[in-house]
Amino acid sequence: MARSPFRRLLHWGPISVLCIIKLITWSMMHVLSMWWPPHASTGGAIHSAIFLGLAATTLYYFLQSMLEGPGFVPIGWKPDNEEDTQYLQYCSICKGYKAPRSHHCRKCGYCVKKMDHHCPWINCCVGHANHGYFTMFLTSAVLGCLHASIVLPICVYHALNRVWYVHHGTGREPLVYLTLTTLLLTLLAVGMAVGVVLAVSALLYLQLRGILRNQTTIEDWIVEKAVSRREEQGLAPFVFPYNLGWRKNFKFVLFGSQYDGLRWPVREGCGAYDLTREQLCQKSEKRLRSRLYTATSHYSGRWVPILSRPRAALAAPCSDEPRLPLRPGDVIRATRQRRHWLFGEKLGASDGERGPRGWFPSAAAAPTDEMAKTKPD
Repeated sequence: MARSPFRRLLHWGPISVLCIIKLITWSMMHVLSMWWPPHASTGGAIHSAIFLGLAATTLYYFLQSMLEGPGFVPIGWKPDNEEDTQYLQYCSICKGYKAPRSHHCRKCGYCVKKMDHHCPWINCCVGHANHGYFTMFLTSAVLGCLHASIVLPICVYHALNRVWYVHHGTGREPLVYLTLTTLLLTLLAVGMAVGVVLAVSALLYLQLRGILRNQTTIEDWIVEKAVSRREEQGLAPFVFPYNLGWRKNFKFVLFGSQYDGLRWPVREGCGAYDLTREQLCQKSEKRLRSRLYTATSHYSGRWVPILSRPRAALAAPCSDEPRLPLRPGDVIRATRQRRHWLFGEKLGASDGERGPRGWFPSAAAAPTDEMAKTKPD
C-alpha cells in the first residue's frame, strides 16, 4: 500500500539524494572559502549566494515532490455518469475505475492521478500533484551541479599545484588547502556533480518535452502505439486530447492545482474519454495477440536463476517488473517475449480470473495448444 509521506524518507533513494546534496554543498562551500572567499569580495559573496540558492531550491523541491506525493484516485472511484464506466478500465486492487490519465502503480499500491513514472529517488510516483515540483527539482539540481562541476575541478587544480604557486606564482593566486580526506571527498563530489549533470539533464529534457505536450511518459507510449495501430488498420489518425498548446500546457502542469486530477480540459473536437477508449482498444488487441502457456516445470521466481536455468539467467530482462513463480499446471497468458523469457499473467482456476503478473523463463512453460496436440486421444 502507499507509504506515508515521512516513511518515504526511509528508502535508499531519498537517503542517497540527501547525501549527494550534502556532499556537493559541503565541498563547494569548503573550497569556495579559499578560492573566492565570500567575506573578502562582493563577487565572492554573490558567487556563494547563487550556489547556496540553487542548493536550497534543490532540497526544497525535492522534499516537496516527495512529501506532496502524486495524488491518488479515491478507493472505489467511479464517474458521476454510470454509463461512462464502459469507457474506463476497472482496477481490481483499488476496487474502482481508473480515472482518465491514471494508472495503477504496484509499488505505491494505488491508482495514481496522471501518472508519469515511479521514481525511486523520491520513493513515490511523479503525477498530477507533484509533477511541477519534480520538474523544478530536476532543474535546480542540474544548474547547481553544473556550477559545481565547473568550480570544483578548478579548486582541485589550485590545491594540487599549491606548492608551485608558492614558489613561482605572483602571490595573488588563491591558495587552496586540501588534506587527503578532503581531497578524496572533493573528487567524489566532482564525480557526483558531473554524473548528475549528464544523467539528470536527459531526464529533465524528457520531462520538459512532455510538459510542453501535456503528455506523460506513459501517454507517450500509448500515443506511439495508437499511431502505428491506426496506420495498420487504415483508421483516422489519433489526436491526443490533452494537448492545449505549449503555453497552456506549461501553465497547466506547473500551476494546475485548480484541477482535481480526475477530470481534465481537452482540446476542441476531442472527448473526455478519447484516450481511455484508445487504451481499451489496445488492451483488447493485446489480449487477442496473446498466447496461453501451461507451466511444465517449477520456477521459484528468482530474478537470476543461474543454477536451475543458466541460459535464462544470462539473458534476464533489464526491468524492475516482478518475476512470476510457477508450478506445473499453472496457466499463463503471455503478452510479451524476450530471449529466453516471457511476460504474462497467471490465470485463476475459474472464469479466467486475473492473477499475478511477471516475467518467467520460457523453458518453464509450453504453449497450451501444442501440449494439447501431444496428449493421447
